[in-house]
Amino acid sequence: MSTFVLIHGAWHGAWCWELAAPLLEAAGHRAIALDLPGMGADPTPLSQVTLERWARFVVEVINAEDEPVVLVGHSRAGVVISQAAEYAPDRITSLVYLAAFLVPNGRTVLQTMQSIPPRPESEGSLVLSADGTSTIAPHAVQDIFYNTTAAQLVNRAAGLVGPEPMSVFTTPLQLTAERWGKVPRDYIRCTRDRAIAPDLQHKMLHALPCRRVVTMDTDHSPFYSAPERLSAELVALVQAGS
Repeated sequence: MSTFVLIHGAWHGAWCWELAAPLLEAAGHRAIALDLPGMGADPTPLSQVTLERWARFVVEVINAEDEPVVLVGHSRAGVVISQAAEYAPDRITSLVYLAAFLVPNGRTVLQTMQSIPPRPESEGSLVLSADGTSTIAPHAVQDIFYNTTAAQLVNRAAGLVGPEPMSVFTTPLQLTAERWGKVPRDYIRCTRDRAIAPDLQHKMLHALPCRRVVTMDTDHSPFYSAPERLSAELVALVQAGS
């Protein structure tokens, strides 16, 4: 049995794992889906949120477990799980980057995003606020994140996505080969992803190769568009690494 700690991406919360987490548990594993501070149902003011706080929060959770965990990060959570692994590498059996930002030491999410030209679908998708947060324009929820997801689940997601602290996008990662670099890492690519385009996923993987790479023919959000396949791939990655 493995314990999967599931970290949501930008504008999302623990709710996004509601279909995949029970499938992992049905397969005999534990699944812990977290609301990062300020996200989902967590009441922390976003003005108090930093990448450091998120990473330390994840470390607190995994330190409370009896055994090391499989740490899964979706999208923006790629940098969260990377920074957490730097702080607590011995508490993590593997890192799984699910259509996630795989960013090297000293770089930011924003710099990584800007390393390729923007896709046409992204135009007008981000609404910036004066308080340093952002929200997703209503049309973009489906166009960017859920373009292969069933309509009823798109509607559910559209009602649950919330604001995101943009400071995390501009915070450089602080990683070392001796700590983060020693944790095995796997990657799940999504071929119809419009949020982190396949060519950007390829570029990140070329710069920071992973132990295993799985490809799914889905949108950016396989936890809703293909939860059965996603849970099976997560279990298979763990079994292959044991």
